[in-house]
Amino acid sequence: MRSWRGQLQKIWDLARGRRSSGPAGLGVAGERAAEAHLRAQGWRVLTRNWRNPADEREEIDLVCEEPAGPGDAAPTLVFVEVKARVAGARVGGYQAVDKRKKAVLLRACRAYLARLRPAPRHVRFDIVEVAHGAGAALRAEVAAMRLAPGVFSERDGRLVWHHRAVPLFPDRAAHRHD
Repeated sequence: MRSWRGQLQKIWDLARGRRSSGPAGLGVAGERAAEAHLRAQGWRVLTRNWRNPADEREEIDLVCEEPAGPGDAAPTLVFVEVKARVAGARVGGYQAVDKRKKAVLLRACRAYLARLRPAPRHVRFDIVEVAHGAGAALRAEVAAMRLAPGVFSERDGRLVWHHRAVPLFPDRAAHRHD
């Protein structure tokens, strides 16, 4: 039986228009974990769940700003796709962003960029993969890898992997100095 706190949380989530269980609940919790991971790296979240006004099917989970690093003249605008899965899922979050999904994301990113004045100097696409319900064995396996905090973290019992610079923008594939 559910505790009174759990029942109260479910009522609160429903009142705010959120589902707390099922695939949508996993997605919301995954996005929160991804956002916490990125903020811990010093990133600023500019917007969540941005939809293209011209086509509501085109959505960007997170639009962030990564601070300028050594040698960078400006911060980087980063479009982030968050993929939440149950730990041990047959298809991982990174693999779920296939060619078709990338085409939709590219249209959404271009629509977002078209609205910005001035255009950002640096733009990148990342995927943040979140695994819910990882057992002790998987946690120990990941801990043994000793991954850098920017690549991996654990947030509220969820494992978070950050895949940086995933190919998406064909016109920016080659690094140039203009």
